[in-house]
Amino acid sequence: MAGEDLVSDQQATAMDSEPEAASKGTKAPKEDQGKKKRKGPITLADIEKDAIMKVAREHWLKPLEEGEASPKFSADVVQKMYKKELGGGQEPPLQRVVVLEISQYLENYLWPHFDAETSSFEHVMSILAMVNEKFREGVPPWAGFHAKEELFSGLMSKIIALKKEHAFTLHEKVVYLHFIIHCFQSLEDAMVRSQVLPLVSLPLWRNISAGRLQLELKHNPSLEKHWRYLLKKEAKAKKSAGDAFVPQESKPEVWFLPLLCDEFVDTLEKAVVVDEVTGVETVEPKASLYCERFLEFVSDLLSQLPTRRFVRTLLEDRALAVKCNLSPLFQNPKEGRLFAQLTDLFRFYQGFQINDHTGSHLSDEEMSLLHAERIQQLQRLCFKHVPQLMELALSTVGSLEKRQTLEKYLAALDPQELFTLATRQLRLLSAEDPWAQREDCLREVVISTFEKRPSQRQAINELPLYPTETVLFDENMVPSINYTGQTVLALPKLNLQFLTPHDYLLRNFNLFRLEATYEIREDLRNVLKRLKCVMIEEEEEEHDHIGFKGWARMALPTTGFNVTEVGKPKVGELKPAQVLADITIDTRTLPGEARFEWDQLKQHDVVFLLAMVPPSTLQVDEDELELYSEEQKQGLKYVRGGEVMEVRDEAGKLMNDFTGRVKQEDWAPPAGNVRTITVALDTAQYQMDATATVEGGQEDVYKTFNVLMRRKPKENNFKAILECIRDLMNEECAIPEWLHDIFLGYGDPAAAHFTNMPEKDQLSTVTFKDTFLDKAHLEEAFADHTIEYVGASKDDPKPPFKVTFPAKAAPKEEEDGKKRKKKGQAEEAEATEEEVKVLKVESVTPPDPGPYSQDQARLNTVRFTDTQVAAIRAGVNPGLTMVVGPPGTGKTDVAVQIMHELYHNRPNERTLLITHSNHALNDLFSKIMERDIPARYLLRLGMGEQELDTDIDFSRAGRVNAMLARRIELLAEVEKLARTLGVVDDVGYTCETASHFYLLHVFSRWEEFVHAVGHKRKKDGDEVAAGAVKELFPFSEYFANAPQPIFKGANVVDDTRAARGCFRHMRIMFQELEECRGFELMRNQGDRSNLLLTRQAKIVAMTCTHAAMKRSEFLKVGFKYDNLIMEESAQILEIETFIPMLLQKTEDGRSRLKRVCLIGDHHQLPPVVKNMAFQKYSHMDQSLFTRFVRLGTPTIQLNRQGRARSSLATLYNWRYRDLKDLPRVQTIPAFKAANAGFAHEFQFVDVPDWDGVGESEPSPYFFQNLGEAEYVVTVFQYMRLMGYPAKKISIITTYRGQKHLIRDVIKARCENNPLFGRPAKIATVDKFQGQQNDYILLSLVRTRTVGHFRDVRRLVVAMSRARLGLYVFGRRALFENCYELTPTFRTLLARPDKLALVPTEQHPTKRQVVDKVKPYLADGLDTMNVVVNQLVQKWAQSQGKTAGEVQAQVAQAGGRGGRGGRGGGRNG
Repeated sequence: MAGEDLVSDQQATAMDSEPEAASKGTKAPKEDQGKKKRKGPITLADIEKDAIMKVAREHWLKPLEEGEASPKFSADVVQKMYKKELGGGQEPPLQRVVVLEISQYLENYLWPHFDAETSSFEHVMSILAMVNEKFREGVPPWAGFHAKEELFSGLMSKIIALKKEHAFTLHEKVVYLHFIIHCFQSLEDAMVRSQVLPLVSLPLWRNISAGRLQLELKHNPSLEKHWRYLLKKEAKAKKSAGDAFVPQESKPEVWFLPLLCDEFVDTLEKAVVVDEVTGVETVEPKASLYCERFLEFVSDLLSQLPTRRFVRTLLEDRALAVKCNLSPLFQNPKEGRLFAQLTDLFRFYQGFQINDHTGSHLSDEEMSLLHAERIQQLQRLCFKHVPQLMELALSTVGSLEKRQTLEKYLAALDPQELFTLATRQLRLLSAEDPWAQREDCLREVVISTFEKRPSQRQAINELPLYPTETVLFDENMVPSINYTGQTVLALPKLNLQFLTPHDYLLRNFNLFRLEATYEIREDLRNVLKRLKCVMIEEEEEEHDHIGFKGWARMALPTTGFNVTEVGKPKVGELKPAQVLADITIDTRTLPGEARFEWDQLKQHDVVFLLAMVPPSTLQVDEDELELYSEEQKQGLKYVRGGEVMEVRDEAGKLMNDFTGRVKQEDWAPPAGNVRTITVALDTAQYQMDATATVEGGQEDVYKTFNVLMRRKPKENNFKAILECIRDLMNEECAIPEWLHDIFLGYGDPAAAHFTNMPEKDQLSTVTFKDTFLDKAHLEEAFADHTIEYVGASKDDPKPPFKVTFPAKAAPKEEEDGKKRKKKGQAEEAEATEEEVKVLKVESVTPPDPGPYSQDQARLNTVRFTDTQVAAIRAGVNPGLTMVVGPPGTGKTDVAVQIMHELYHNRPNERTLLITHSNHALNDLFSKIMERDIPARYLLRLGMGEQELDTDIDFSRAGRVNAMLARRIELLAEVEKLARTLGVVDDVGYTCETASHFYLLHVFSRWEEFVHAVGHKRKKDGDEVAAGAVKELFPFSEYFANAPQPIFKGANVVDDTRAARGCFRHMRIMFQELEECRGFELMRNQGDRSNLLLTRQAKIVAMTCTHAAMKRSEFLKVGFKYDNLIMEESAQILEIETFIPMLLQKTEDGRSRLKRVCLIGDHHQLPPVVKNMAFQKYSHMDQSLFTRFVRLGTPTIQLNRQGRARSSLATLYNWRYRDLKDLPRVQTIPAFKAANAGFAHEFQFVDVPDWDGVGESEPSPYFFQNLGEAEYVVTVFQYMRLMGYPAKKISIITTYRGQKHLIRDVIKARCENNPLFGRPAKIATVDKFQGQQNDYILLSLVRTRTVGHFRDVRRLVVAMSRARLGLYVFGRRALFENCYELTPTFRTLLARPDKLALVPTEQHPTKRQVVDKVKPYLADGLDTMNVVVNQLVQKWAQSQGKTAGEVQAQVAQAGGRGGRGGRGGGRNG
């Protein structure tokens, strides 16, 4: 199943389902586990009849007549809506909130009528609830506020003040806190940032204890200066303001966060209620949710440097982590599990290895030194003031690293002594804090401060890469697909900023690992459902054994498992160096195709070992059973992963060997059905399991395995990528210096733009080889510049052009050394601007390429627009280039031109080309092949190379073979040249002999020729010397087979140029031979392949996945590159964008990467993430490209589209800034011609219920709509009868279920009928991204709720796939009222919603789009069927068919004949 398709269906869950738990206040993990019955989604009819919509139509959705005033605002309405629909302080049903948000309550009523002075508490809380819902739905939350941005500060002041002025219920506290979390996650919005960042600034430290403040200021002298300035400023303000003075303690930046902390501690203490009689603990769900939200909040603050700096000290001073650890909620193993996991995440970020004030990462060595310094300070204090701890004071630092040791020493202190030590001497906790009276709290505060924190790097290295049953079924970490966004998860987030590169890698590592875990879990569920483990009973009870009633294609029972090798640990490690095991399976029971698939297992494939028992044998009590997942209840006990090392057949012979141990001539089909698979087990997991068995007395996991599971190869590369990320964490991650701060999200977002790079690195002069087609094109591209032509050809300049861009004028200083005044600055800026706009352009005469046709350069034919030229110029310059490419704007052409210009301007540099998909990579690569870059410099890595539409093999093996074959061809040419020169030596034996021949015989003759011609011209003049070139040229015989005449004898300059062209041909020939020399010397194919990769190839292309999987190999062979160009970068995961920047070793600790060019479109669909929780909660689907855009990194948006008709482009160009059409859109005949058989080139067709049914859901999230499927297929038949080629028509839909249904209907009604056939493609919108066709039929499927089509990015993709015609089928009443889709549907619905036909035409028609025509409106599907049947009859009669044949033809096309495709057997 395609990942995009799966995601398409799952994304509907956020808006389509209302968990029962939501209305009862119960917690979401249970709802996620599927234990509650899922309620149906709200329907369009429900929404229309809803009381909310009645109120909305009366107050904020009422259509106004011209001149009619809008209804007056009523505060009573807001109060009633808050109490009735938003719960009035209690949790409302989710559906009520959804309907309220859909009604545009926030945009049209709450915000337009907000007043900071008069708005009520209910008004403010309603705004908070609506913003939270917008975040949950994934729609832009702040867009509506920008219309009245000046009021936002008043709103935030009101929100903050409410915390002191109003009493909140627990639910209101959760809503409030959730809103604050969202604010701090939106720091890219200046409106929000300006209001919330002051809340986490230096004044916070007024709330920390005096002792802690003194220590912090002592360690940070620069902050001490700022602190004194604040105190001085406050004293001055107090003196001048008198009685009106507002003390700092009354300002929100001082009291707000501490108040939240106090509220949290108070709630935490009350979260668990103990029955006084029975002693049973009960967890209050709302209090628990609030505590979880708070931990999410503080973890977010600590994970971003701007919010961490002063917050961490406050949280440490209040010992929040210790209080969490000691709370009853933390100790509760069931309801408190999520809270405990969030506490661990909070503690992790609180102790993160970073200097809070400089932002520098602290290495393990630096952390060890800091730990030793803390211990020594404690020892000095104890030696001097605490005689009871004298033994501690005299111990070695190393002996005090463990918690148990510290606990032993602290036990010597009585409670009062411990209180004095912690509060007065060490100043770790305020003496006024109520928790300071608890001995366990004081002890934990001291121990947590002085125990050695585990190394983060070491912890990652000890973490198993394969998921086990513990992680697989933990809903807090790997939630089910129906995550609604209402609960907290124990997951890291990918937001705008990261603390360090290590933090970035760690978050991505954890999320990538969990995403892979989710996919593995889905495969496991499929296998378990099919295998059905049972106990096979024998006559004698002791012979009973475990068996399986069913079978699975992807899993087999094992007949043997044995650990064969446990390697000794490496120095400094505890885990074994290697653990190997042999697994035996028997494939005889499998069908032939499945057996073949198992025989294809090869080295590095990942498999999973399962230990299963019959469910009937589970011996657990009811309480424990409640904690089990459904899979564990089916008998799954253990899951362990392993990597295949080798596979042997029944005779012990190696199968699928790629190491060279089995020679090709020795290959034979595998013997028998028994296979022995040697796997490498995870060494870290093996060590953990062995320790648990030996020390904990647990069962030996490795004696229980009885099932082996495999996965599809394309979905099974997670281990290689995780290893790559882990390797990066173990290295000093060398991000290019110029990109480092921007990458982490700090500093000036424009710092890496080429104009801000060091002037010495910028290309002030660029030779645009073929970017410009002529002089006019150049002037169009630089229309806002003054162009000064220079050089010999300045009067008649022709391409190629060498353009010199003036350097920025350095800022001038006044004579007195002071800064310039504003007026002077403005005047100078204007003068500088004038200077910058002058370009010097020189026409460069290219050398004669040579006498043969193959010598001629292949030039660009695209007339690039001014923005495309700006993108090309930025791309060839050093630094970061971000190109936003809306649909049809020529992103690929720009990328190809950047590479082409880089190759010719920087011939010694190497470029790495990365895309997300093989399809896009091959498209790019095909265009590069057509340009003036020799094939020997191009290399395409990865399996997709086989799909390249060319006879040339661009793989590593193919390029090596091509180089060796080319060597033989060139040496033959050398022999031929030697014969024409009368050289009898064997000069063409090797590349080396050819090189000597070139120097001794070819180059020497050429120098003599040049000298002779020059002497002749100097002596006799050009006119007399006109025939001298032909007469003196020493290589005429060699070029006898070239097109003649080479030398015309009319002009000595032209003939000399032709002679230089001939010599250039020979020089390139010998240059190629020199490049072949390394391949000649090396005898090993692997060495030749490495030479090709590291030295020969100038442009290396691969997908981001291949880059991640092969990084270690690239480092090993010494791969190097200078430039990185990444297409589809908005579709690539953050980490998969980052890894290609680090595929080479550093040079003196620095990266040699000079340019990074990211090309993509963040307005289209993001990377594919299958688990919805990772999308919504952790933002894993945010690409690096999108994050850079959010940060404000300068972008170049291509602003001229040439894909679609101008009218079609209006459906999506509103989403882009200034997106217009290329001139050719108005002139190409195909764009001017009408669509035969249709009155309009685009139309929305309203599809009502068919047979009383709209959308259906045969299985969860598998949405179908039979009426739409039949309608779309009928229109496809109509188009084929009109004469449209099937390859020009594609059918796309927004859901996977509908895709399968349409395929079934096509199969039933069209596929076997030559009159119709199949369309070019039937796909989901997500899967069709990056593709296009002339005519698109789009099915929107949903009739109850809009679903995931509400994501504008999906809308943009759907609307931009068609070039000439787009016909959208859906439910008008549903989609026309969706706020986010309004601009597109306003345009669509300006036309009739019944399909307007012109059935008398044939494709192609002479009618133009602008011509008026009286259409026939098809009144629904039945009418459309009649039209098609009549056309079929007409066609059959024209072919001379009999009445019976005509009837059969009509029956085959049949309207309702496709009804059998309703499920098509694909309802799962």
